[in-house]
This record gives sequence, C-alpha cells and structure tokens, in this order.
Amino acid sequence: MHDRLYDLSPAGQLMLFGGLVALLPLAWILIRHRGTSLESRWQLVTRLLLFLTFDLVLFGAFTRLTDSGLGCPDWPGCYGNASPLGARHEIATAQAAMPTGPVTHTKAWIEMIHRYAATSLGGLITATMIAAWVLRRRDPGSALSPWWATATFVWVCVQGAFGALTVTLKLYPAIVTLHLLGGYLGLVLLTVMARDRAAPPAMLPVGLRRAAWAVLLLLFVQSALGGWVSTNYAVLACSEFPRCQGSWWPPMDFGPGFTIGRDLGMTAGGELLPFAALTAIHYTHRLAAYVVLAAMFALAWRLRRTGDPLLGRFGLGVGALAIWQLASGLSNVVLGWPMLAALAHTGGAGAAIMCLTALLARAQRVPLAAERAPSGFRRAASAGPATAQR
Repeated sequence: MHDRLYDLSPAGQLMLFGGLVALLPLAWILIRHRGTSLESRWQLVTRLLLFLTFDLVLFGAFTRLTDSGLGCPDWPGCYGNASPLGARHEIATAQAAMPTGPVTHTKAWIEMIHRYAATSLGGLITATMIAAWVLRRRDPGSALSPWWATATFVWVCVQGAFGALTVTLKLYPAIVTLHLLGGYLGLVLLTVMARDRAAPPAMLPVGLRRAAWAVLLLLFVQSALGGWVSTNYAVLACSEFPRCQGSWWPPMDFGPGFTIGRDLGMTAGGELLPFAALTAIHYTHRLAAYVVLAAMFALAWRLRRTGDPLLGRFGLGVGALAIWQLASGLSNVVLGWPMLAALAHTGGAGAAIMCLTALLARAQRVPLAAERAPSGFRRAASAGPATAQR
C-alpha cells in the first residue's frame, strides 16, 4: 500500500499536462484576435482567467461536498501516479476496505480533475504574468500593471500549497477554510486585472466608498464563517428557521467550536467534537448573516439613491446577490443541505465579492463639493469634462 503523503514522481507529468491544457485557450485567443493589440489579447486572457477561477472555486466546493478531498490520499498525484488509471489496484483495495470512502474510484477522479484544473489555471496565470512584463518592457507607459499579474502568480502558488496541505493534513478545518478564502482572494485579484480600463469611472462618494469597503470586509468574514460551517459539517446542526432546535438560543459550546488548531471532528484535546460546538458554529454564521444581509441591502439602496445609472446598476447587483444568498442559505437549512443549494451559496458569495471589487476598482473619488451637488451634475462630471461643458 502506498502511504507517502508527498510523492513528487508524477509532478512533471501533471505540470506538462497543465501546460498543454493552458495552451489551448491561449492559442484560441491569439489566433481568433490576431488583428488586435497584444494588450487587448492580454485583457481577454485575464477575463478568461476570472471565469475559470470562479469555476474552480465552485468545483473545489463540489470536491469538498462530495467528500472527495481525500479521494487520492497523497499529493500531487494519486498513489504516486499521474491519474487514477495508474492507481486502480490501490484504489480498489482502499475501496474494498471502506466501500463508502474516503477513497473510491469516483472520488479519486473528482479530486484529480480538481488538481488538473488547478494546474492548468496555474499555467495560464504564469503565461499571463510573463506577458504582462513583456508588454511593460515594450511599452513602459502601458496602463497594464505587471505587478497585479505577479501578485496573482504568487497567489496561485500559495493556493497550490494550501491544496497540498488540505490532503496531507487530512482535511484540517483551518486549512480547508483558508483554501476557500484564498479562492475568493483570487477572484478579487483577477477582477481588478480584468476590468475594462476604457470604461468610464464610477463617481463614488467617499461615504459610499467606505461603505463598499466595509461590506466587502464583512463578506470575507462571513465567508470565513461559512467555510468553517462547511468544513466542520455543521450545516445540519440547525435544521429549522428562524429558530434552531426549537429555541432562539439553543445549547452552544463556543470554545471547542471555534478552536482553530484541531483536527476534523475533534477537540484540541483529541476528543469527539460535541454537538453543541457544531450548533455554535452554525448559529454564529446565521447571526452574522443577518448583519451582512442588512449591510448589503443598505448599500444597494444607497447606490440606487445616488441617481447615477452606473452606481444604480451596481446597487441592483448587490441587492440581487443578497437575495440570492438569503434564498440559497435558507435552502441549505430547510432542505437538508442539497448539493445545488450549497454550490449556489458558495458561488453567490464569490459573485458578491466580485461585484463589490468591480465597483471599487472602477470607483473615482467625488470631491466634497460635487457630492453636495445635484445628481445631474454628478452624472455630467462622470461623463468627462467635454460632456459637462456641453
């Protein structure tokens, strides 16, 4: 039986596969848009990266929700092989010993597909970073900053390390939660990189800018709590709404529930995690959700009230995503944590983070005098000096 946690023998094959897969979208963009500038093609690649990263976050959630995180119990391959095909005997032996997992043929393929996708994304991000520095060298005055691409490259390397630790530390809750938050951080980086630099700025008053930053921070805190709920399998600790276990304040044990340094399902002392701890994890996330949803709705209302069409559209998006998160979160509770609702909730959090990041990336501070002016004047100012003069 292969029992090494790290086996780098298939690493070269995985990197080669990831590089070849990454070349496909790159070649398609370069050929299809060969008449455009390199900067335009770089922009298209960053938007593709944003789409693929969002998909990878969802597939990571699917991997976790199907209990496939240990489908291949070593890293980066599967029992020292580049695919489950080469590990058929080891997987069959493990499945015979434990028919429901954690190692089965299906779970092994889910886990390895996730790794293949992550490797290919890493190859694309590496190529994007190199291209960004080449463009900067050719045109030092280019609006494209290679530092964002470099930061994204560092991010994907760190995410790869967290992916390895997720396996080798046997789904350690703190690591799995940080891995999820890292995925959301990648969406922030790529949303900034993929923004349309030719689009008009969003004339965002200082107060609204601060409110948007506050809501974005709240979303990350709530995502951390949500990841803690999911990784500790505490979703079903409360199966009714708005009360929990027939009470507005059920029995809860916050100490072991929120002890960071512990194994999955265990206390820091090595005992089984009590049900009251799972209840504390779930109910804390639920109470925080009320605050986050109220903040999102308040921000959406304020954005709509500005009278600026662009800010109004962002407000509509924030409000719609708040409703989406409310509906998907309730579905997880009252329907018994169905897969579709769980993925919708994970994706909704990512989409909300992207929406607020896009707003802040396009935001241009409005002078105090302009904030006090009528909305029509602010719209004219946002259109540019020439339009305002007309």
